[in-house]
Formats: sequence, structure tokens, C-alpha cells
Amino acid sequence: VQLQASGGGLVQPGGSLRLSCAASGRVSSVQTVGWYRQAPGKQRELVASITSDGSTRYDDSVKGRLTISRDNAKNTVYLQMNSLKPEDTAVYYCRADGLYYNDGGEPVVYADWGQGTLVTVSS
Repeated sequence: VQLQASGGGLVQPGGSLRLSCAASGRVSSVQTVGWYRQAPGKQRELVASITSDGSTRYDDSVKGRLTISRDNAKNTVYLQMNSLKPEDTAVYYCRADGLYYNDGGEPVVYADWGQGTLVTVSS
């Protein structure tokens, strides 16, 4: 699966942004899409995820401020980010986890990443 992330930018504290993650390729095999972020000097962390049946999960640090959603018709997953804080500054990545069967009938488990999009929260 190929993923294209977009929507990052510079925003003031308290502001909002919406990130998009557009998928192409074996989209029907995707089971979960997650948004991760990596701040300078820190490890990459999962902030939100959504499964193929619409179940969502959030890191405690973003609950109530970030909302993950999807548009199946557009093969796109969104991350609506409200009430942004300086500590939300990071490069945000989307990742698709899934499974498909190859020509030999063998299951192939994958985790594909999109390129990052930078979110900077600063006054």
C-alpha cells in the first residue's frame, strides 16, 4: 500500500489542522491505519488509530483534541487536530497495517509508512 500524507504546517497554540493520509494499491487489505508522530530527539509514538470496522484508539495525551476518521470512498484517513499545543510539534506519519495473500496463497503481513508531514505549533 502506498500512502501520501499531507496537511502539516505552522499553527499557533490553540489552533487546528487536519492531516490527510491517502492510500493507493492494495487498499482492501488494510486492517488498521495509524497516525504516529516523532518529535526532535524523541522516539516515534502512536497517537491515534482506526480499524477497518471503524474502531478508534487514542493516546491519552491527545484524547479530546485529536480525532481520527476515514472516508472509504476516497481511501483517505484524516486526523483532525484541535486545541494544538507546542508539545504537539512533530513530524506526523501515517502507517497502514494489513494482510493479503500472495499468488501462492501464502499470507503476507505488512506495515507500510507514508512520508512525514511536519506540524509546528508556535506563536
